Formats: sequence, structure tokens, C-alpha cells
Amino acid sequence: MTKLRVGLLFGGCSGEHEVSIISAQAIAKALNVDPNTQKYELLPVYIQKDGIWQTGEIAQQVLESGKTLPSPTGGNLWQFPSQVTEVDVWFPILHGPNGEDGTIQGLLTLMQVPFVGTGVLGSAVSMDKLAMKTAFAKVGLPQVPYVEVLRSQVWSSPCVFPKVCDQIEATLDYPYFVKPANLGSSVGVAKVRSRSELEAALDSAASYDRRIIVEAGVVVREVECAVLGNEHPKASVVGEITYESDFYDYETKYTEGRAELLIPAPLPDNITNQIREMATQAFVAVDAAGLARVDFFYVEATGEIFLNEINTLPGFTSTSMYPQLWAATGIPFPELVDKLIELALSTASRERETGESLVTS
Repeated sequence: MTKLRVGLLFGGCSGEHEVSIISAQAIAKALNVDPNTQKYELLPVYIQKDGIWQTGEIAQQVLESGKTLPSPTGGNLWQFPSQVTEVDVWFPILHGPNGEDGTIQGLLTLMQVPFVGTGVLGSAVSMDKLAMKTAFAKVGLPQVPYVEVLRSQVWSSPCVFPKVCDQIEATLDYPYFVKPANLGSSVGVAKVRSRSELEAALDSAASYDRRIIVEAGVVVREVECAVLGNEHPKASVVGEITYESDFYDYETKYTEGRAELLIPAPLPDNITNQIREMATQAFVAVDAAGLARVDFFYVEATGEIFLNEINTLPGFTSTSMYPQLWAATGIPFPELVDKLIELALSTASRERETGESLVTS
């Protein structure tokens, strides 16, 4: 039987480089779950932090060890390894900028090889929290109040920055969450309760991105729903995240035992049904494809549900919510990986038949 050659693309030029490696390890294990009936041939492709693509022993070493290269090995940024041309379908598991923001999706589209996940448009819109919120508002999905801030306003003359802070304080009540618009995994996110903390958080966020979002802090339960599919997406059971830290930051998210996932979430049936429906609405609103995890805030006191964000390349680590939600829905990890590859091939087949661009999801 001819095996399908899967290019597992991981690492990348973002602050989530290490998380990507851990996700890739889990996917590689799923692709090779049964050597007797194995239908895939795996080609690990590792992108170093400096942007150099590696295959062969180097990529395999990183994949097996789970550790990034100790130092850049050098190379030509525009000269891809020859094995890249032999890939039948790509499985990119690159989190953050240069991975889930449409850039790598554009490159894979130009290669004219099927790939798992959302295309250029949906990836770009979903990665930028401000663009994403605009898309959600267009279809009437509820969100918490927020203010947009630009790096140029933060790193400006001494007379401008105080006015920006004044505007935020006049619009929102403390506490706030300050976030870079284009990072994931809670990188660069801060919870602030005072003017001095706000100024420091804005300065920090500006070091990550030129677009910043300041959201009103609300007393909520954090719940998530996984979506799978293309034109007719399906929603998983709903899960809830509980933790003892002040908020769901990077360390809490990726440290074993720091957060507890409740699957299914202990919610009223009508709330669960609303969340699942809103998850597929959000998926369609940004033109997502293949997979996404949609995050919500549930205000128990009022019964309100606010859409927080959508992640088109959610984590696939052992502690990640996306695969656990589908496992609880009846799709175990190896079968989930199979389905994602099938969806990628299905999209490519449809586009060949209709003459659509691979950019279209």
C-alpha cells in the first residue's frame, strides 16, 4: 500500500516555538500509532527560530528530544530542503506569528500542496484579535467591551501617552486585560488594576506587537468548544478551564497540574447548546477550515455568554483542550489527526474540480 507522505511543519519564528515542538511530538505519535497498519510516512520539517528550514537528522532530533537547537546552524532562508517537494499533504503546527497568521498558509498555497487547517484569509483575521473582533461584531456575536491602542500611541511623546490612558480609564472600569493583538498562548498578556500597572502593561505589549487590545475584566467562567470540518463544521462538547492563578497565563496553560480541564463543563443544557452554536458561527464568520478552538466567557450571575477568541491552530500538547474535547465527544487523538488530513485532501480535491484558489477555505 502506498503511504501518504505527511510533512509535519513545526518550530517557527515566534515566541511559541517550544509549544509547537511539543504539539508536533503528539501529532507524530498519532501518525505512527500502529506500525502494522500505518498509512502515513512522516517527514518532520523543523523551522529554526532564525527561519532556516531543516529536515533529516536535525528535524528528527528536535522532534524526538522536544528541545530546540542550542544555536542557529545557518543556511539560506529561501532555499528549502529538497525533500519538501515530496510532501503529499502538509500538517503545519506552528503557533503564533509566522505560523497561524496566514503567512505560512500563503507559502503552502503557492506550493500547491494540500495542508491542514484554515487558509490565508481566515488565518490572518483570526490571528489579529482586533480584526477578529470586527468579524464577530459583523455577525452579531457578543463580546466584552474593549479599546484599541497602537504602539505609536504608547511609544510617543510624553504628552500623548497619558491621554491614551485617560481614554481607556474613561471607557472601561478596572481591572483590564492588556494583550498584544497578534500573539497566542497568553504571551505578553497582563491583568492590570491601576494606572501604573496599565502604563507598564501597555509598554510591555507594545514590545510584542504594534497593535494592542485592552479588554474589560469581568467575573466569568472560561469555557471552550472545539470545531471540526469545512463547509459544514461540527462542534464538540464544551469544556471548562479552572485554575488558581490570577488568570490563564502562559505558565498556567502549559504547566502540568496548574490548570484543570472539566470535560464536559458543568453547565445548563441551554447554555451548552448556545455555546456550541456560537462556536460554529464564529468558525464560519472568519472563514475557518479544518479545525479551530473557540473560547468563551460565561457570566454565571446573568447567564450572559461572551465570545473571547478563535484559535485556528490550537495546541496539540498532552494538556491541550482541543484534542481532549474531541476525545470526550467520541473522536480519539489518532482518529482526529486522520480526519484533519482527510479534510485537507477534501478541500484540495474540491478546489481542483471547481478551479477555486487554494486560498479559499
